[in-house]
Amino acid sequence: MALAVHRRGASLAGLLALAGCVAPSKPLPLTAAPVAQPIYSPLGLESVIGRTARDLETHFGKPVLDIREGEARKLQFAGRICVLDAYLYPPKRGSEPIVTYIDARQPDGRDIDRASCVAALMPPQQPSGPAAPAPSGQPQQSPGQRH
Repeated sequence: MALAVHRRGASLAGLLALAGCVAPSKPLPLTAAPVAQPIYSPLGLESVIGRTARDLETHFGKPVLDIREGEARKLQFAGRICVLDAYLYPPKRGSEPIVTYIDARQPDGRDIDRASCVAALMPPQQPSGPAAPAPSGQPQQSPGQRH
């Protein structure tokens, strides 16, 4: 029995000696996992993407910021609910710049959906209620109604 314990001890000592001969492994370099880029949907942005600065001013009024750098342009529109940045670039050299990208945020800097911001900055639609009375004071005639 003493011989078996002695052999185990020798084997263990031999393994420990061999372990000391192995070169220390280098730590593996840490690599960051790729960050997924958000996918932006153009839904709800049809009234902005591809439009000119003139078109945007027709929809939103005068921009609060208008920055030009070379042929590129950035227009910023702001309202109570959000701030919209529209980036315009000419589709080809010498042509009128059009909106190729927009970014939106709440006034405090938090994210907001771009289409929601576009909708919030649009002027309210005029209600299509009953027609105004005829100028002569005569009651209006409904379509198909005869006098």
